[in-house]
Amino acid sequence: MPHHFDVPAAGTVEYQYIVIPSGFTKDTWVEAAEARPGNRTLVHHIIAFVRPPDSKWLSEAQPGVPFVPGKKEEKKDAEGKEENDDIASGPELLIGFAPGLVPMMLPPGQAKLVKAGSDLVFQMHYTATGKAGTDRSRIGLIFAKQPPKERIFTANATNSKFVIPPGDPAYRADASITVQADARLVDVMPHMHFRGKDFEYRLVYPTGETQTVLSVPKYDFNWQLFYYYREPILLPKGTRIECTAHFDNSPNNKYNPDPKAEVRWGDQTWEEMMIGWFDVAVDAGKDPVDVIREKKNARQSAGL
Repeated sequence: MPHHFDVPAAGTVEYQYIVIPSGFTKDTWVEAAEARPGNRTLVHHIIAFVRPPDSKWLSEAQPGVPFVPGKKEEKKDAEGKEENDDIASGPELLIGFAPGLVPMMLPPGQAKLVKAGSDLVFQMHYTATGKAGTDRSRIGLIFAKQPPKERIFTANATNSKFVIPPGDPAYRADASITVQADARLVDVMPHMHFRGKDFEYRLVYPTGETQTVLSVPKYDFNWQLFYYYREPILLPKGTRIECTAHFDNSPNNKYNPDPKAEVRWGDQTWEEMMIGWFDVAVDAGKDPVDVIREKKNARQSAGL
């Protein structure tokens, strides 16, 4: 970050977005990356996005100046919905930090792409702890020495429309996304907040066969993990990635901020999220958005 950020002693701190020009004059492949908080006491998470040069996302933000977007601005690049709220068409996640996450270290032949002229956008989630402080977080990158064979792309299946009733011990939320071309599933990462109870990923193949590829029976918001497959899983065109989560909004959940509350999607930890993150590997020459996002025909694009 160009400057330190002052975190107050109390109150809600909205997500801060900090645009940092990459300065890359040519397309750059990244094979390893780490996000490192400057103040672990105050930083809940960091997500470093890649904003390509033609993106309109956070267009009002000034480079280096912390920015809080309105809800419309936050969702501007999230309109590439399929079954749910995937953000395959939005800014690409480069690297993140949360308790439990480790640096990204891709094997030889795989890398993430940062296009020439892109900006890096830090999404900073700070939590007031009763004592004011400052933070100046950073990321580190290791560049590939030669062009890779496969491009790694982070996408997700998300449900932001849920409404969890007060006291519900096992509220269910589902999300799914269908791949539009052959790809390989590299890893998955479920994300919920304090009411998160369990999370499952399933693959529904074009043949109709279903395969459970991750089951987390006891989700822990305080120790979030990426789950890497020993061997990537082939996703033939038309494979649907399904995610199912349950939330415990009952008094039996000792982490529950308020069992009497009706809970909806929100940034803060006392609200909730349902995101099934995943990484896919595609041929380095392909645009991964074409693999994840269903193309609309001319009539659909024209609203006919």
